[in-house]
Amino acid sequence: MKLTKRLHSCVQLEKDGRVLVIDPGAFSEPDAGLGADALLVTHEHPDHFDEGRLRAALDANPAAALWTLRSVAERLAPAYPGRVHTVGHGDAFSAAGFEVQVHGELHAVIHPDIPRVTNVGYLVEGSLFHPGDALTVPEVAVDTLMLPVHAPWNKVAEVIDYLREVKPRRAIDIHDAYLSDIARPVYDGALAALGGTDHGRLAAGEAAQL
Repeated sequence: MKLTKRLHSCVQLEKDGRVLVIDPGAFSEPDAGLGADALLVTHEHPDHFDEGRLRAALDANPAAALWTLRSVAERLAPAYPGRVHTVGHGDAFSAAGFEVQVHGELHAVIHPDIPRVTNVGYLVEGSLFHPGDALTVPEVAVDTLMLPVHAPWNKVAEVIDYLREVKPRRAIDIHDAYLSDIARPVYDGALAALGGTDHGRLAAGEAAQL
């Protein structure tokens, strides 16, 4: 399986000529969802869910389908009957040949006065886990963890502890649009020294074979 990092929290996976895209939001490239056979969205916040990008992807490929939580599915299902699927914690499904399990229920706490929205994470091919905006620990082993490295709802100590708890073979940064280049070495050094796993990052458009 080939992983291509897109901007912010968007990732593209390729296997056997099929393409799956997770979270093509407003911070990702305008064409981030194009070419997808399957699309997954973790939650409704605009940096993960952009309706225009999803519509463009679904219009471009009439065979493409979307799997997501109810709040997002309700926005798109009427226009794409039979192609938008609602999922939640504990579900498992096949999307364009990719086997996917759903883990997690709520977005991380931003502030006690801000209501928490639903957030689901996706374990793809029993290997790669994308948690969206939460520090969900799946009840299964994770080979590659897409790590939300910097967000309004986390601090580096929590990210380090998350790595230690999940214990992936390797971690690759996502949710990094908020993090300036001048601060990256601080995060890289702390995560490499204290996270207990192989930690790295990919530039937008850079790929890795999993």
